[in-house]
Amino acid sequence: MATAAPLTPEQIRRRSLQSGTIGAIVEWYEYTIYGVAAALVFGPLFFPNLAPGIGQIVSLATFGVGFLARPVGAFVAGHLGDRIGRKSTLILTFSIMTVATAAIGLVPTYEQIGIAAPLLLCVLRLAQGFAVGGEWGGAAIIAVENAPRERRGYFGAWPQIGVSAGLLLGTAAVSLASWMSGDAFETWGWRVPFLLSTVLAGVGFAIRLRATESPEFLAEKAKMEADLDRRKAPAAILFRDHRKSLLITIFGRFAEAGNYYLFTTFILSYVTTTLHVPRSYGLTASMIGAAVNIVMIPVFGAVSDRIGRVRTFLIGGALVVVTTWPVFALVHTGRLWAIVAGVVLFLALGHAMVYAPLPALYCEMFPTAVRYSGISIGYQMASVLLASFTPALAGAMVLWAGGSLWMVIAFAIATTLIAMAAIAFAPDRRDRELDEIGDAAHQTRRVSETKQAV
Repeated sequence: MATAAPLTPEQIRRRSLQSGTIGAIVEWYEYTIYGVAAALVFGPLFFPNLAPGIGQIVSLATFGVGFLARPVGAFVAGHLGDRIGRKSTLILTFSIMTVATAAIGLVPTYEQIGIAAPLLLCVLRLAQGFAVGGEWGGAAIIAVENAPRERRGYFGAWPQIGVSAGLLLGTAAVSLASWMSGDAFETWGWRVPFLLSTVLAGVGFAIRLRATESPEFLAEKAKMEADLDRRKAPAAILFRDHRKSLLITIFGRFAEAGNYYLFTTFILSYVTTTLHVPRSYGLTASMIGAAVNIVMIPVFGAVSDRIGRVRTFLIGGALVVVTTWPVFALVHTGRLWAIVAGVVLFLALGHAMVYAPLPALYCEMFPTAVRYSGISIGYQMASVLLASFTPALAGAMVLWAGGSLWMVIAFAIATTLIAMAAIAFAPDRRDRELDEIGDAAHQTRRVSETKQAV
């Protein structure tokens, strides 16, 4: 029986890039449709006894519930990814997300089973959050670790399009379903996008099964067998030796974590409940903005290979700061062209420029032995601190301010400035091999322990 020829480096890179990108797109589609449905229909379906404005805020809050499970997923997936392998961990998170999403499409409403309906919805949202907690780190790592050194920014940017591609597909699916006549969308049509996720998941599984582990991880796994210190729990090593990098990872996300959901999930609710314009306006803006974002993220990933990750991020952060007020001013007009222009302006420039360099930058801050844990835990802790309840918080701000957006604008600018301050302390290691970063960090630790022993 003939054996298959070994894969070439180019084939390994292509499969890894496909696995990280396509898998991320499918998972974020599944994650996004919940946010869109929460903004449009979950309020009256699962919280009918609350006043419309309050019910809408509570519905958006259930969107934030999923973020609470993200750090747990990050810890679990980080441990498995650093000890067992990136590929198998990504397949596990993918499976959990797919089952939870399909189940949401089958959940009875409050009218059918009472209080059990919103409770069950929250449990399944927590499962989604757990899965996403381990998804981003693995998708980013499997792309960056297999990339050529001089193109890590570009390769790492591709899984980043998963969020916007998922937003585009998810919003499009819900938008198409919402065109149903009469009350069909509110009664059963909203379930269709959730159930369709099983079809997309089949494609994602097929692609992820073809991925391979990176040479850096395989080499690190071999070293672990001969070194007791390397066998310690990745999280323990992370908090012992890499606290600065972890803090930079957490606060560096403040420029995009919450702001992204302001201009996608919150906008959908704002234009319909506050501006009283057709929900198609928000859906159209989200889809066009996401499409432009998909194009620009790889562009800025490549830019970070040329001018550096930190410089790219800081320029993008400055763009977020100076464009936040004009963007919200455009949205507040309630005109379709202005809403689309505002969302596109944010997603095409500021957001794309701060989001694109993060995978390569974060991978270059952590050694191979704790890389999955480091970037997953840091990334998802930021999600809990900022992104989780941002749509609900923004809705409350607008309600408190009598329809004004000034508090939301101040919030977006302040969080972006915090992120810029954090990233300014990040090291520039784009010219170093990833395994060198790991060996240098480990050697520094061993020398320190030797001096203390003497």
